[in-house]
Amino acid sequence: MREASSTPGSVSGGLGFKRHLRAEISEGNGAYLFSEQGVIAIRGAQVASVAALLDGTRDLDGLLSACPDGMNAEQVTGVLARLVEAGLVTVHVPEEASGDERALAYWDACGLDASAVAGRQKPATASLTAIGRGVDTSQVASALAASGIEVVGTASELAIVLCDDYLDPRLAEIDAEHRRTGRPWLLARPSGSQVWIGPIMQPGRSGCWHCLTNRLWGHRHAEACVQEVLGHDGPASFPMPAVPPLTAAASQLISLEASKWLAGHRYPGQQAVWILDTLDLQGRLHELRRRPQCPECGDEGIVAARTAEPIVLREAKKATSGGGGHRTLTPVEVLDRFGHLVSPVTGIVKEIARDPRAPAFVNAYRSGLNVARRVRGEAGLQAGLRGDNGGKGASPIDAEVGALCEAIERFSANYQGDELRIRDTFRALGGDAVHPNSCMLFDERQYDGRVEWNAEHANFQHVPGRFDTEAAVDWTPLWSLSQQRRKLMPTAYLYYGVPPECGITGMRADSNGCAAGSSIEDAILQGLLELVERDAVAMWWYNRLPVPGVDIASFDDPWAEEMVGQYARAGRELWVLDLTADLGVPVMVALSRSIAGPRENVMMGFGAHLDPRTALRRAVSELNQMIPAVLPNDVELDDPDASKWLRYATVANQPYLLPAPGRSAKRAADFKFVRRPDVRDDVESLVRKLSALGMETLVLDQTRPDIDLPVVRVVVPGLRPFWSRFAPGRLFDVPVRMGRLAEPTPYERLNPFPMFL
Repeated sequence: MREASSTPGSVSGGLGFKRHLRAEISEGNGAYLFSEQGVIAIRGAQVASVAALLDGTRDLDGLLSACPDGMNAEQVTGVLARLVEAGLVTVHVPEEASGDERALAYWDACGLDASAVAGRQKPATASLTAIGRGVDTSQVASALAASGIEVVGTASELAIVLCDDYLDPRLAEIDAEHRRTGRPWLLARPSGSQVWIGPIMQPGRSGCWHCLTNRLWGHRHAEACVQEVLGHDGPASFPMPAVPPLTAAASQLISLEASKWLAGHRYPGQQAVWILDTLDLQGRLHELRRRPQCPECGDEGIVAARTAEPIVLREAKKATSGGGGHRTLTPVEVLDRFGHLVSPVTGIVKEIARDPRAPAFVNAYRSGLNVARRVRGEAGLQAGLRGDNGGKGASPIDAEVGALCEAIERFSANYQGDELRIRDTFRALGGDAVHPNSCMLFDERQYDGRVEWNAEHANFQHVPGRFDTEAAVDWTPLWSLSQQRRKLMPTAYLYYGVPPECGITGMRADSNGCAAGSSIEDAILQGLLELVERDAVAMWWYNRLPVPGVDIASFDDPWAEEMVGQYARAGRELWVLDLTADLGVPVMVALSRSIAGPRENVMMGFGAHLDPRTALRRAVSELNQMIPAVLPNDVELDDPDASKWLRYATVANQPYLLPAPGRSAKRAADFKFVRRPDVRDDVESLVRKLSALGMETLVLDQTRPDIDLPVVRVVVPGLRPFWSRFAPGRLFDVPVRMGRLAEPTPYERLNPFPMFL
């Protein structure tokens, strides 16, 4: 660039304001610089004196000789240096006087040396390639020529590749060639009602085509399922709308992007896909970031290497202790840091939007398809059309961040092929291996009746076949926080969507114990709390235990009390029960029933936290998240278990839903709570409590390098999931040990309604 030096000396040409600026001098006060971006005010009498002379006709010596009395050379150069440093002044060379002044102003606005761009001795060069049906290069070639760019063969400064679908598999070869040669290339789709331009991929410096397709396929899951059902590979073909003005405009815009790059203009948007919807003129940039674990341009061993490392808990001071819990980052900080992941093109979350079914007082947000529900083929297509991730909270930003984090959690726990796996048998692995049914906790009678059960119930209630301890399957390491050593569990238990080649076809991972957090300590704490919560819920639900109510007013929480009133105005009751079990961690359920219709449509939400006030808020927030689905009194849901519950259940025929008669409601002061300043201390306290009861805490770090929001799966063999899992253990023993039951509930008398949330 040939900008005026920040310490101006001898320059070839006259000094003047950049050509996209027009100066108005306010004598004795300063100057105003007008441009299409607005007005810049520069103050001071000396500034006014110098600015009046910056018309491009004087070099530094001319400025010094023309300045009025009272300003010395040091003052003039000082003012000029500040203007140059602010990017307001450049050099005007005499030979450009006959050039296109508007073009020079454009390059000035780009922050380039317009004189150097206009005075380039050799024309810039670009190659032009077309991939796809009916993709025409002629209009783009004409636009490039009109911009002074010569279209040549492979030995060009920039390659331009036009296609009709960014997922065209033939682009893989083009990407590989450019990574081999190190040449940058611009990808664009000039036809279709949505014009796609970018990114400019720079080998070794930006994401590659494979980084891009990884994200694109994530948003085209339904299409992939249909293609699989139809026996087709690759993306589906479809008509590509076009009219002459559209293709002409797209060609000129592609030429413009090439011109800026070749002129030396660099800006973040070049590392993004820009999409212009010509139907409504909405345009948006979708940032592409390099995937460190990309098998083509990165290191595909990063995830496996991280999994092999011990998990070391470090200091994690709490930055917030609001309604969502004690976190090391505030919700605003999380959104600022990870908001780029929200994009229907290059993000992992298509969008975050308020649940349109929710009443005004409910903060419930949705964030796209829940990958935990993804399956292949036609069933996958059906799942892809329902089942979103969700977020809830006492405030809109809490709910928005919750929806984002849940989507990241589910995405990170999805099998991607680079996970650390060890092929062996349970028997051969000995004490390093954890039997999956120590966590799934299915009873032998459930295995015997699994075919009939699976045919009648939703996917979350799925009972797999018995685990074969002699079969060679894939195992993935977890780190035992209790024993400080490595343990192994089947990969299919730990990740969603594990393919059959991993050795197990019937086992399905669930979300129990999966959590994202602002630090790995935060994520582990959230995963532990979810396990504790669901364990307590299972004991209450399947034993139909009478438990005390919670005195909401005693918590002195205006938001919680307001929710009671809002529900009443919506024709519903709201109350809370205390489900806290032997671990002593406060666990609550917030329940609501309709009092205005023929059906009660009883719904509930759960919450657990070391802080009982947070547990209360979490329970009510989760209820808020669930309630929009049941506000229509005659609603029918896809889940057969949920639909049966809504049609049949009332507080009269399910009395355990109400506070236990004759027992005082639990007040805030009844809960013991020790506030700690560090999340690590909370984690270690819970691990000790579990160890005292003979249970081990295992953690799998599922954080993805391209996202870097900590995500873990916490596993505690023995803690009960809240779905229908009826093996002997805590479900039967703890209520008796705590004095809530005189004897264990017989298997046949367990609650016939599976937990459906």
